[in-house]
Amino acid sequence: MTADTATARLVEVFSAIQGEGLNVGTRQLFIRFAFCDLRCYFCDSAHTWTAPATCQIERSPGLRDFETHPNPVSLPTLLDWVQRQNQPGLHDSISLTGGEPLLHAAFLAEFLPQVRQQTGLPIYLESGGHRPEQLAMILPYLDAVGMDVKLPSVSGETLWQTHAEFLQRCHDASVEVFVKAIASQATKLEDLEQTAELVAAVDPAIPVFLQPVTPLDAAHSLGHDFSPPTPDQVLTWQTLMKRYLKQVRVVPQTHKMLGQL
Repeated sequence: MTADTATARLVEVFSAIQGEGLNVGTRQLFIRFAFCDLRCYFCDSAHTWTAPATCQIERSPGLRDFETHPNPVSLPTLLDWVQRQNQPGLHDSISLTGGEPLLHAAFLAEFLPQVRQQTGLPIYLESGGHRPEQLAMILPYLDAVGMDVKLPSVSGETLWQTHAEFLQRCHDASVEVFVKAIASQATKLEDLEQTAELVAAVDPAIPVFLQPVTPLDAAHSLGHDFSPPTPDQVLTWQTLMKRYLKQVRVVPQTHKMLGQL
């Protein structure tokens, strides 16, 4: 694959406030990739599971004045779109999100060195944390990684081994990394304890964010209960996890609180 032939299937490119994790509140330029190979029960972005025929691109950063373009998108075209969004001093970083961006690892290995040189912005990857081999292809070009831990009792996925390898690769590469876990009333204590043990085995100083699930309507819940956890549950979970870890923070999805969907 070369820069002339590399393409990716996108959902959208836009400028917004980061609502989750270590970078919450910062302004990021988001590149949302299509496709995901997981089917988490709580997913509120099921539209990213497959690739749409078209993608949405903001004309002006933050104004939601989207225009429609066909998929797939060439590497030079995406560079042009990023440059159009990249007003001086506006963005703190570029967020690669999805879907699962690592399903486009070969494209990213070509794209990231060029976009870093073009913009000078740090590169932040949001990932399900289950594709360590694809992660290795782009680690040299990343500045920060937000890794989801998929709790089996909430997500329906069981990925402990690949999560551990993924997190270890991030730590060994000395990129800034944090872990995020979605929690609901149905979350099992043993899932959170296993998460704490997994992270502590790599480095107990890695920050962990417990994120209360955003309630889904009946059409999206697939028959599962996604009621947010109670305050007592959250306090119990944080107490347990802090036996293993230095930083366990409880932070909701602030972008949804702001109505920035």
